[in-house]
Amino acid sequence: MKRLTDFIEKQSFGVCNALGNRLGFSSSSVRLSFVYASFFTFGSPIVLYFVLAFWMNVRRAMRQQRRTIWDL
Repeated sequence: MKRLTDFIEKQSFGVCNALGNRLGFSSSSVRLSFVYASFFTFGSPIVLYFVLAFWMNVRRAMRQQRRTIWDL
């Protein structure tokens, strides 16, 4: 079961895992609260999820493009 959730999390941008690591919660509790919030608010946290996924990919791309003086 752990391998399946890791695979799904990796394929789905890793937002819940990153939030869990940053806030000090387990990724499964963040994922579960996200699912509950999606049901209670009729899916509006999905927009927040995609915004966070976009932001994480932009930050990752910026880190990869960043050059140091030693790279010249």
